Amino acid sequence: MEVWVFALALAWLVSFVRGNTRFGPVIRKAWPLMACCCAWLILVWAQLLPIPIGLLQVLSPESARWHTAAALHESITWAPLTLDRYSTLEAALKSTAYVVFLALALVLMQGRERIRMASYVLIASGIFQALYGALMSFQATEGLASGTFVNRNHYAAYLVMCLSVGIGVLIASLSGSKSASWGHFFRGMAEWVITPKMGLRLLLVTMVIALVLTRSRMGNLSFMIALLSTGIMGLVLSKKATRSMVVLLVSLVLIDLLVVGTYFGTQRVIDRISETSLQGEDRDELAGYALAMWKDYPVLGSGLGSFAAVFPRYSGQGTVQSYTHAHNDYLEFAAETGIAGISLLGLIVLLSFLAALRAQKLRNDPVMRGISFASLMGITALMIHSAVDFSLQIPANALTFMQLLAFAWLSLHARNEAA
Repeated sequence: MEVWVFALALAWLVSFVRGNTRFGPVIRKAWPLMACCCAWLILVWAQLLPIPIGLLQVLSPESARWHTAAALHESITWAPLTLDRYSTLEAALKSTAYVVFLALALVLMQGRERIRMASYVLIASGIFQALYGALMSFQATEGLASGTFVNRNHYAAYLVMCLSVGIGVLIASLSGSKSASWGHFFRGMAEWVITPKMGLRLLLVTMVIALVLTRSRMGNLSFMIALLSTGIMGLVLSKKATRSMVVLLVSLVLIDLLVVGTYFGTQRVIDRISETSLQGEDRDELAGYALAMWKDYPVLGSGLGSFAAVFPRYSGQGTVQSYTHAHNDYLEFAAETGIAGISLLGLIVLLSFLAALRAQKLRNDPVMRGISFASLMGITALMIHSAVDFSLQIPANALTFMQLLAFAWLSLHARNEAA
């Protein structure tokens, strides 16, 4: 993935030097986003640089003690902030690839046709994952779907992001005209049913089926919360909140929750949620240990990617000692990069969310409104899911999330005409 992203970036830079391409207005207007991304990369790569041990004792006393203890009886004069150089190097390369991918998306998707193409690719990927996961679940002993993912919760998070894009495309396809009467409205709905848009709607149902088959509690819950909250925001901010948009949003909730769930197991998901207790979960204990780890590295962290190496010092001899991730992206990023890192990541997400909100209010182009809805819904869902899982540690999910962030800025600043 990293080689492919960097190769694409190099190809674009060569084209730029030759004068065949240029920076568009989107990446220029998204300078706050890119500034935060660059600051994040500076922080992560700086964690690898050896600094005088005296300065390290000031910046991160616990890191200095760790390096001093690791040196045994030898005296050290220089040491890095990170406590796991190789894992931090790996994480820094991945982070750089994500940021470069985000920049490429902002530069290359200048017009609505390229944006639509990217949306369709994500939808097609989600449909493939849904079909593959559903078929495999019928052969599995427990009947659970996980697609090509190792973890079904990460699979659920990916499906929700693809569903968000699909729903955004459906909203973009709705007519902006208001119905003069209920008869005209129902006639328009009947015409909509026999168009390819209905085919897309049915394909999205397959993704919902696969999502339910994961039996992922937070995956399904985050989908419903994100759909309802984003739908309300869209209706409030929309200048053209037509009956068709209201009907579509209501049908998404009712049909997917009641009809699909009746046959594919929503009740089992509900039962899993209702039966969840702190006594039967390790995640609350895990979060407590991760919080203790963060307290020892409060400002600059222990090094991005170092969680697996550092965490056993805090988890004792219990069952949670074997965990390599915190099952909480917020706590894991905070422990590894400190308040500086988690603040930068929070700004990146918040600025993108606000950009998508502005697009919902200001843009009239249906494609831009559709992808802004997709961005809002996908960001909301993954932020909810990240409180109990580590989806952003998975490259497929992290890269897709970068595309959702790009959609937020593209929906606000991209041109309406094809490009």
